[in-house]
Amino acid sequence: MTAWRLRFEGFDPDDEGRREALCTLGNGYFATRGAAPESAADGVHYPGTYLAGCFNRLTTDLAGHRIEDESIVNAPNWLPLTFRIDEEPWFALDHVELLDVEQELDLQRGILVRRIRFRDQHRRTTRLVQHRLVHLTHAHLAGLHTTLQPEDWSGSVTIRSGLDGAVANTGVARYRDLAAHHLVDHHVTEASPDLAVLDALTSQSHVRIAVAQRNRLLAEDKTHQTPVTEIDEARVDHEFVLEATPNAQIQVEKIISLHTSRDPASTEPVSEAADSAGDAPGFDELCHTQAMAWARLHRHFTTASSLSEPARRTLLLHRFHLLQTASPNINDLDVGLPARGLHGEAYRGHVFWDELFVLPVLDLRLPRLSRALLRYRYRRLPRARRAARQAGLTGAMFPWQSGSNGREESPSWHLNPRSGRWLPDHTRLQRHVGLAIAHSARHHHLATGDEDYLSSEGAELICEIARFFSALATYDRSRDRYVIRGVVGPDEYHTAYPDNDEPGIDNNAYTNIMTAWLCATATQILRELPGQRRRELTDQIDLRHHEIDRWDRLAHRMFVPFHDTGLLSQFEGYHRLAELDWDAYRRRYGDIQRLDRILEAEGDDPNRYQVSKQADVLMLFYLLSAEELEELLSGLGYPMADIPANVEHYLARTSHGSTLSAVVHAWVLARGNRPRALEFFDKALFSDLHDTQRGTTAEGIHLAAMTGTLDLVQRCFTGIEIRPDGLHLNPQWPTELGPLELTVRYHGLPLAIRVSGRAVAVRTAPGPPAPTITCVCGPHSAHLRPGETARFSMDATPATDSAGDPL
Repeated sequence: MTAWRLRFEGFDPDDEGRREALCTLGNGYFATRGAAPESAADGVHYPGTYLAGCFNRLTTDLAGHRIEDESIVNAPNWLPLTFRIDEEPWFALDHVELLDVEQELDLQRGILVRRIRFRDQHRRTTRLVQHRLVHLTHAHLAGLHTTLQPEDWSGSVTIRSGLDGAVANTGVARYRDLAAHHLVDHHVTEASPDLAVLDALTSQSHVRIAVAQRNRLLAEDKTHQTPVTEIDEARVDHEFVLEATPNAQIQVEKIISLHTSRDPASTEPVSEAADSAGDAPGFDELCHTQAMAWARLHRHFTTASSLSEPARRTLLLHRFHLLQTASPNINDLDVGLPARGLHGEAYRGHVFWDELFVLPVLDLRLPRLSRALLRYRYRRLPRARRAARQAGLTGAMFPWQSGSNGREESPSWHLNPRSGRWLPDHTRLQRHVGLAIAHSARHHHLATGDEDYLSSEGAELICEIARFFSALATYDRSRDRYVIRGVVGPDEYHTAYPDNDEPGIDNNAYTNIMTAWLCATATQILRELPGQRRRELTDQIDLRHHEIDRWDRLAHRMFVPFHDTGLLSQFEGYHRLAELDWDAYRRRYGDIQRLDRILEAEGDDPNRYQVSKQADVLMLFYLLSAEELEELLSGLGYPMADIPANVEHYLARTSHGSTLSAVVHAWVLARGNRPRALEFFDKALFSDLHDTQRGTTAEGIHLAAMTGTLDLVQRCFTGIEIRPDGLHLNPQWPTELGPLELTVRYHGLPLAIRVSGRAVAVRTAPGPPAPTITCVCGPHSAHLRPGETARFSMDATPATDSAGDPL
């Protein structure tokens, strides 16, 4: 087995959900979970197909409350394919003796292979092999090729292949009290003897979804057979009946096409789906073009290291799922970055702050995809302005959870599955999501040098977010400082002060310091814009001089809470909360990742304790270099925070209830405690593969954590930082792992970077004359044109330039 193949053996009903999520196939337009084609949603299996950006709202009366929630829609299931021998029951895994079961995900070509050898109750032995793909280039197409081979029997075989529209959103147990049926108004169209179309409508958003299937049977005697079509209200099936003989292969090729009324360059989805499926190539040709498409995409992510094969395989798996969610197909779509990918229904498919962890990877590899995802936010700027106005503020207030149109989709109530109680949910007060969007926009501009993006979208986005945080901050005369009250920080456990009915906490250190960063950045961007465009923008958004002056004051007078020398307080009053007896809770419960649920089930409240779900203060050291943070704090009139002391203090008080926690802690420990950093890297690396959160992977992979592991290799261990004055390098790759080689793109120029311990070499790709790029490593810098190399060492060796020397 190579690093490019992820293999599962045997059949474990309790583990099937994890395997389905990890074996999801997608192309950015839609994705389908790796469920068995003969299965239905039955508590073991959960077939699910999700279209990027396709949401629907439903209302539920629950516990005395009327709850409206918006969810990504589980689209009609295109997978159904089963068979039976003679007049026996239809094939099911739990009705036969399984002799061999293997499922293999080909990460290089995007193909899922399933091999089963089984014996039925009549002692008949059969082999079943299935190949599946969701095509990367032909975004509407997917295919399933099935080979059935009797070993020791003859008889009649009936094969049924269908489309099922009677599906619902039932993939997350804690949501099952909520309304789940999003599809109505089903129709079936028989376009030709081997081509049928099923369409349905989402009940509130009125998106018409159409799936066409083309089924062809080819037995070893090369004869074709026209299927019999069976039509139900929300389902259509093609059936083939033939005689089977020992060792003769029966092959069925199923090609489907999925279209919606949201598609560009489209008339209506039913005819589009029928035409697309009818004209589609055969499965073998689709496999060939699929392999070529994935090869082109993989070339943008070239990385070579001496990591172990399991680690390399897992990084390839993470890259694969990132590129299935954010493929080049999204360039033509209006979609954001769902926290759980298109792999399941957890978080209802909503968009959170995950771009903060994902876009830096894409900025340096496929920046067009970053810009497409940032455009999702820019298109929702009017809605964010409206939300700010409704809150009595100016600027743009982006939602913590976003879906179709940028309305706040965070639930008002959430279920604690430990206690069974529905509780008020105040996490919508995580205003810091706007800071993440602004940081992503700034990083994209600095990494790409894309002045068109800054001028047309980025500057407006950042300025309107700065406007909001300027309005959110109030002046405290007693301190002669600006403060921000009534928010929730990245930690999420602290949504109010103990015994206080008013939600929110005051002066979250991360929020306040990043607000100072934002205000300084917004004023800097206005200076960077060409004069004409600056005047146009200030006129367009009616930005006044006094507002810019206030940004400058905020950049120098934000309040930052400290509770000891060099020790930042997570928020004002944090140090007065009670300490938790961590050892006692570990003894009592073992796994205390979701400490909030444990405490609530005991009748207690995490708001009472110095506990964190994930990095909060430490996010500052993730986003900002030590030099950048020191400059910010100095500008505010504060001493530099003691980074090691803060890391030690908050690490001891964190339950790691989020997969992102391991990513951030690996990052902030990389320079001061490499063994611990590698421990957290391993935790992040295998969190979904090993389902370390015990059941959450089945509900959808954790896309930001997966991509965060790629970024730990790409930026953290190489020490890559994107700053206004150039590409900074501070290599920290563990020497024992051998050299690390990767290719990135900076200001449009391909770079090959080779890191070995504390030494790094950067080579620009040969090409036509282009503006020089600046690389900085410690006190040294180099200005490179195409085809040149610079070598640096943090062991005080000066930088060297050479023309085209090999690394």
